[in-house]
Amino acid sequence: MANVIKHRKVKIVVLEQDEEVGGHCREGDIAILSDSEGWWIKFVGADGQVDCYGQPYPSYNEALWSAKAAAEFGT
Repeated sequence: MANVIKHRKVKIVVLEQDEEVGGHCREGDIAILSDSEGWWIKFVGADGQVDCYGQPYPSYNEALWSAKAAAEFGT
């Protein structure tokens, strides 16, 4: 089940491995999800367009810190 964190009026959604970004996020949200490579930050834009950083973070805490920093600057 997705976990939602609000930071600076931005919804940061932490997804389980079997959950899809489009199923839990809308425009302006930030998704955090993991796979075998690490923890990814994904930004949801208009019409469900998803953009992300080029490389995953090695830990959940680093990904969360990055998502909160992005929320500070208004994704």
